[in-house]
Amino acid sequence: MLDRTVTKFSHVKPGDTPYLPGGLRDFFLYRDLGIAAATNGKVIAHLVKANMAPESGTGWHRHEADFQIVIMITGWARFMYDDKETLVEAGDVVHQNPGISHYLFDYSPDMEYLEIVSPADFKSIDVEPVCEIPPPTPWTS
Repeated sequence: MLDRTVTKFSHVKPGDTPYLPGGLRDFFLYRDLGIAAATNGKVIAHLVKANMAPESGTGWHRHEADFQIVIMITGWARFMYDDKETLVEAGDVVHQNPGISHYLFDYSPDMEYLEIVSPADFKSIDVEPVCEIPPPTPWTS
């Protein structure tokens, strides 16, 4: 049975938390959905959206996490998962298995995704490049 003493009810409405810089990547904005606080750090859920055009992307990295999914809400992003290019479009759901080397290198100006990770304080570890990265698509004004 679920131990309800270690988590609490949370209801975050769109105007309750703003999109802020200062997350893992400076070219994205992050909106906290209150899940880390509600689960005492067991899980984090945040919305991530494009803030600047892609230049160098995230770099090759992996996460020390037990669980991670990305649900693309709007727009698209191109990732390398190991040596495979993957286009993730609105409506797509990606389970990033623990430890997979990946690189988000391109995204649309309207890209926004929901990311859910456990634990909330997961680590991002730089790794050696797996392969060459295609160039990003320039944003037009």
